Amino acid sequence: MNKAVIILACCSMLSSCTVIYQGEVGIKRKLGILSNKVYKPGPVGFNPFVSRVLRVPTKTVNLEVQIDLPSKEGLTIASNISILYHIKPEMAKEVLETIGMNYESTMVLSTFRSAAADVSSRFYAKDLHSGERAKIEKEIQLAMSKIIEPRGFIVESVLMKSIKLPQGLAKAIEDKLEAEQQAQRMEFTLLQEKKEAERKKIEAEGIRDAQKIIAEGLTPEILKLNAIEAFKTLSNSNNSKVIITNGATPLLIDPAK
Repeated sequence: MNKAVIILACCSMLSSCTVIYQGEVGIKRKLGILSNKVYKPGPVGFNPFVSRVLRVPTKTVNLEVQIDLPSKEGLTIASNISILYHIKPEMAKEVLETIGMNYESTMVLSTFRSAAADVSSRFYAKDLHSGERAKIEKEIQLAMSKIIEPRGFIVESVLMKSIKLPQGLAKAIEDKLEAEQQAQRMEFTLLQEKKEAERKKIEAEGIRDAQKIIAEGLTPEILKLNAIEAFKTLSNSNNSKVIITNGATPLLIDPAK
């Protein structure tokens, strides 16, 4: 009899202690009433006959949701979205009292579905596949935070992991992007041609101006001086030559003219 009592006492002592791990807090519930004290990570003692310790995770939770989002033009876009959130440790008791342990589906998921549908309906389907995606994610996060943050939840971010547009729309967007790329390439080519034409024009104007300057500088005196220099050069040559000239130019003169 004594042995049985001792064994029962030992089992009772062992079962009257639990451990709260990192990333969670503990709330003791005694006879259905939650304690005001929030237990941090570590051992917690309790009476197993009249109380128990409820663990509430406070670390970041990644909740993945498959959802069909409506668009502004009335299309339905299948999407895979991640919600990153956590519970405020100091409000763990309030979460259990007002929502219960099934808080994720009761509060977080239902709020997300409503906020996501409301936000996405203000955007076109193509916006979910463009740079507007970040804006949509942020607006969903803000819409959720307004509702559930006062209830003890922090929405860290909403991430659209994948978006599946209707087949016809996806093809139209791809064709549009390809056309825009072709237009950009054509614009680049035209710009290059325009620059090349401007370069040739500037080059031609430079040659024209140079020739004009040279022509203006060719006075009769300069021409005579150039003729004299030409005669000197020819006279210094060792080759035999016959020069027919009118005395004013070193050019060969055709006697028949």
